[in-house]
Amino acid sequence: MRATRREVFGAMLGLTAGSSALGASQGRPLGKKTPAAQSPRPPVGPVTLADFEPIAKRRMTHTAYEYIAGGAGDELTLRDNQAAFDRIRLLPRVLVDVSAIETTVALFGQSLDFPILLAPTAYHRLVHPEGEIATVRGAAVAGATTVISSFATTSIEDVSRAAKGPLWFQLYVNRDRGFTRDLVQRAESAGCRALCVTVDSPTTGLRHRETRARFALPPGLERSNLKSLGKGAGGATRPEEAIYNVVLDPALTWKDMEWLQGVTKMPVLMKGVLGPEDASRGAAAGFGIIVSNHGARNLDSVPATIDALPRVADAVDGRVPILMDGGVRRGNDVLKALASGATAVLIGRPYLFGLAAQGAEGVARVVQILRRELLMSMALTGRRSLKEIDRSVLWR
Repeated sequence: MRATRREVFGAMLGLTAGSSALGASQGRPLGKKTPAAQSPRPPVGPVTLADFEPIAKRRMTHTAYEYIAGGAGDELTLRDNQAAFDRIRLLPRVLVDVSAIETTVALFGQSLDFPILLAPTAYHRLVHPEGEIATVRGAAVAGATTVISSFATTSIEDVSRAAKGPLWFQLYVNRDRGFTRDLVQRAESAGCRALCVTVDSPTTGLRHRETRARFALPPGLERSNLKSLGKGAGGATRPEEAIYNVVLDPALTWKDMEWLQGVTKMPVLMKGVLGPEDASRGAAAGFGIIVSNHGARNLDSVPATIDALPRVADAVDGRVPILMDGGVRRGNDVLKALASGATAVLIGRPYLFGLAAQGAEGVARVVQILRRELLMSMALTGRRSLKEIDRSVLWR
């Protein structure tokens, strides 16, 4: 979508439609207080994505917060996902006409107004009574695409009925291929436009925060799309081998990915790719690529996704779109990811904190803040469209 001169410079100056930087002083002498000026000003709401987390933490249970905020192991990768973005510097360009900026991106036959999607995250009703319903309502206000999680606390069908914007679906392939096929076809029938298959999870990671908080779904919440699977560890013969569960298939291979392509008309993406060889093989087979370390929740000590992204992009060499998640907290981060080879980015924890803090409005606000910051970053680096963003944006 093309942003106008007014919108671009309004974003840079912090103005909204109809507002004026001089509005507070027009029509009265400077230095004289009015009754309105003497009244306490209402508190300023969240102005950055980081502002939502402390608000959300106060409104969430301790168990829910630890589940969402935590990572795997010693959380080295969790910290590095953001720190790696902070290490990258940008190279601004001057004297470029940036009075109109285009952020539309084409993805798998779809046209998105901007390159920011909501990543699949589990259990939204942990943080808000309406759960995924509120999420998609907020996403629609902001114009964002939502990727529904297999671990949603609301069924695909109910989410689809509430959604006013595009939906994708994230899939964990189950050992029961019949169940897996039916779940994919449910998503397709509900109007989902792409299938994101998580490929980095033969088992879950060491999540010590969850263990210490004794995480479990509270009564009344369930994995609405997985109810028929039941419970179980998945066939381990000794307690020390019980690292598997009933949902994830540790035997998932490339052959199964090819099978999935045959049971759906949706484009299929591989979510959880960090290695260039895996990315190249996936691109050759026609899979979209999502560079992800599972929000640093699986294997600790793997690279930050922004560090892995350039190698993956080189290996894919433009054959398929590349998306990236992990650590995106600023419009600058979106710009850095696009410059490093991503077609679009996904955000996870930030919009969950927005949901916990302000419901659907918080989800919309998170996306709007990030989108505004991206516009500002593009203007200040002299990039008028996503096509003009490449590695020359980065300071080398």
